[in-house]
Amino acid sequence: MEDWTQTLGTAPLLGIAVGSVALLLVLIIVFRVHAFIALILISVLTAVVAGVPTDQVIDVLTDGFGSTLAGVALLVALGAMLGRLVEHSGGAKALADRLISTFGEKKAPYALGIASLLLGLPMFFDAGLVMMLPIVFAVARRVSEGSVLRFGIPAAAAFSVMHVFLPPHPGPVAASEFYEAHIGLVLLVGLIIAYPLWYIAGYMWGLFVGGRFPIPVPALFGDADEDQPKNPPRVLTIVALLLTPMFLILLNTGFNTLAAAGVVDDGDLWIQALMFLGNTPIALLITLLLAMVVLGYRRGEQGTALEKLVDSSLGPVASVILITGAGGMFGGVLRASGIGEAIADSLADTGMPVIFAAYLIAAALRLAQGSATVALVTASGLAAPAVINGDFNDVQVACIVLATAAGSVIASHVNDSGFWLVGRLMDMDVKTTLKVWTMQQTLQSVVGFAMVLVLYGAESLV
Repeated sequence: MEDWTQTLGTAPLLGIAVGSVALLLVLIIVFRVHAFIALILISVLTAVVAGVPTDQVIDVLTDGFGSTLAGVALLVALGAMLGRLVEHSGGAKALADRLISTFGEKKAPYALGIASLLLGLPMFFDAGLVMMLPIVFAVARRVSEGSVLRFGIPAAAAFSVMHVFLPPHPGPVAASEFYEAHIGLVLLVGLIIAYPLWYIAGYMWGLFVGGRFPIPVPALFGDADEDQPKNPPRVLTIVALLLTPMFLILLNTGFNTLAAAGVVDDGDLWIQALMFLGNTPIALLITLLLAMVVLGYRRGEQGTALEKLVDSSLGPVASVILITGAGGMFGGVLRASGIGEAIADSLADTGMPVIFAAYLIAAALRLAQGSATVALVTASGLAAPAVINGDFNDVQVACIVLATAAGSVIASHVNDSGFWLVGRLMDMDVKTTLKVWTMQQTLQSVVGFAMVLVLYGAESLV
């Protein structure tokens, strides 16, 4: 977008943000306008009312839409193809049966959440969620009673906790750099809070909403079990396939960390090759190709039959991809209009303790423009001078990093692409997604901040 300066003050910009969100909800919930159309319409109106030059509105819209699709479309499409192969081969059902026989029906959501926490250390939120959902849905089908939310929310929350709070994910890494924090300490403190935070805001919340909202298992990766083969692949084969992208992504993040520390030279050709293989889209593509061989060709699915099987996975996720992209478009308009920055600047001048100011600035940015990563990076940039020039020890700085991260995850709603991704993948309407996922993210934010405050206060007393 060409140079353009926002002249509106904080109050009118805040009014535009609130009004646009309210109008979007009215269109979708009251008038039943399709979410994709409603998001495009509100994005256009918001850009115009906020004063974005009319000759730049389309660029702002397409930039937000395209940048979101660049991160989501490949991952969702490749993950859906992989999920369809795992489901069709009987692998998802076989793994679901093993989980239930090992942990029991009552503990199945807990087992899925723990597995998602482990997968979530190297994997981004959206990639990990799409990878895990075929197993989540298969487990949910094997249990005679209960909403899919009872199984899906603990898994989704696990990926969210890991993505927001723990390096090597981009948000906490960038915040650590802004605050000049010791990234090893950030990782250690993050690991201390990750499990109890997930248990409260993910596992227990999932059980609660699962009892309140009886949502059946979506047929996203295939329907029920009637057409399952009699000779499903071994459970170890499915586990190995699921761990393949995790291993490859770990290569990327591990060598990136070692290169930053000067342990290895990222100019070496073999290091570059391994890091390339660990890029998330490449890791998922490699895993998909392996699955096509192991679960397709070697099991008799060849030629046109295999092509149609893989192609059948794209139809159900096309709406998910487009709506998620439109959600990113809306968030991009709010960012370009300067709404988030205006609110953050006003909060930065309040003079409150740094750890509270960092949390509130990140929360305001999250509410204003949607992206948790953008909120975390922007808030840490705004608060960095106060942190660097303050009298804080290394542990306290690590706590401030995680407090900022806690603020950045609060209240995922209609301007967040993740809101649409979770809602559509689990077949929730907008009203239910607000009650389930928006509240989950808020609970995760508040509980996470409270835990960080306890550690921050305890360190201050030492």
